[in-house]
Amino acid sequence: MSHRNRPSTEYSHPYESGTFFVQSDSIVRRIWGDADVILLVFAGSAAEFALNRAVDWLFFTGKLPADPIARLFSTVRYAQEIVFAPEQQARQAITRMGAIHGGVERKRGYQIPDWAYRDVLYMLIDYSMRAFETLHRPLTNPEREEVFRTFREVGAGMHVPDLPTTYADWQIDREAHLSRDLVYSEYTDKLFRRYREQLGGWRYDLLRQAQAVLVPEQVRSELKLPQKPWLGYSIGLYKVLNAFGLRSVTQQILLPTEYLDQIRSLDVHK
Repeated sequence: MSHRNRPSTEYSHPYESGTFFVQSDSIVRRIWGDADVILLVFAGSAAEFALNRAVDWLFFTGKLPADPIARLFSTVRYAQEIVFAPEQQARQAITRMGAIHGGVERKRGYQIPDWAYRDVLYMLIDYSMRAFETLHRPLTNPEREEVFRTFREVGAGMHVPDLPTTYADWQIDREAHLSRDLVYSEYTDKLFRRYREQLGGWRYDLLRQAQAVLVPEQVRSELKLPQKPWLGYSIGLYKVLNAFGLRSVTQQILLPTEYLDQIRSLDVHK
């Protein structure tokens, strides 16, 4: 029996004194309340997960390859429910996520590997930090610890075993997962073809530029992403446009118009 079916008692909630899963002044709320940061989180994750050795699980239900952008929004809704909801509601959302994955496992007839659950959790931790730092500022060490603790608690709530207990241990395990769990496969090609079909040619090129800015070297190398992405030099211009209140114009240029309302709804004004 998987360890994920056993109650998790190894880790206490980091905000036991509050009524929310994530405190109102948490850096995690700032990250997951910013539509632009969220889009970068998923740009990076889309690159890395296309290489994951367990990516075939996404093709079992067909939802991701059928409509990757819709899948992004459904995933974000779960994440934001956890980050901004009261404690009990957030934990119910975590339980629902575990039940959904359990249902997929029953239909397929075997379990998603525990290491694959950790891979996804580690992507959310890593790209949350990378995306925020790309658009805003370097995180402090306590803020990095807070991002780690929050998502580790999500993993513990889903009964994912063998989670590192400290940020330092997570950094070591993250590198181990990157070295072990990435492979270019037919699924990688299929996913990137779908990204291109949904985004169109020049927006797809922008996606790859953004991914090149964000991802670790192992991912960049496997996907042959640009070594010196020009988008990295354009972040300053993006910040200037935001400062002049032109953020919505920027989003309209960069993103398919049919998704603009959903994208803007990701902003959570706290």
